Amino acid sequence: MTDAPRRIAILHPDGRLRCPWPGQDQAYVAYHDDEWGVPELESRALFEKLILDGFQAGLSWISILRKRENFRRAFDGFNPEKIAAYEPAKLESLMQDAGIIRNRAKIAGTVASARLYLEIEAGQGFSNFLWDFVDGRPIVNRFRALDEVPALTPVSEKLSRELKQRGFKFCGPTIIYAFMQAVGMVNDHLVDCHRHQGCQLAYNNSERA
Repeated sequence: MTDAPRRIAILHPDGRLRCPWPGQDQAYVAYHDDEWGVPELESRALFEKLILDGFQAGLSWISILRKRENFRRAFDGFNPEKIAAYEPAKLESLMQDAGIIRNRAKIAGTVASARLYLEIEAGQGFSNFLWDFVDGRPIVNRFRALDEVPALTPVSEKLSRELKQRGFKFCGPTIIYAFMQAVGMVNDHLVDCHRHQGCQLAYNNSERA
């Protein structure tokens, strides 16, 4: 009897080791290499990712990634000021847009989240609000297999509670941990993945560092 595969980093034709979750899908590999885990410090970009992760609830991220440009078109480039002012007619038009996920609760939640974003941004700043949960620096893990990566953590639970208390929707601790991984608040690239060190260098070269 042998142990089940632990889903370790896999070698790609270009000679680089990568986390196994993107497979060989070119769009997914590009997202893994260029975006996932890179520390994002810009408030508007963080808002967009939080909204898209909310739409992902119950779905796979690749399904959202393939519709991301449609989402950007439909939601005015994820401009919080514009979204916060959406009228009922706009919400109905979004429900007719086949290019996005047509979920009424998630669409309405996006409008509410935009208004909450503006409140936070006007105060301490949305980026500062989020990054303060990790003391302003990425949490760097050194996992060698996907089996070791948690679905949520005490930090993601704390951030999830805070967002919910403020009125955000679709922000459970598992969704929030996926968000934290994606925006580089947590570096969960497997230690053998070529992007593990690359994401750290990106943070070290950032303005916040």
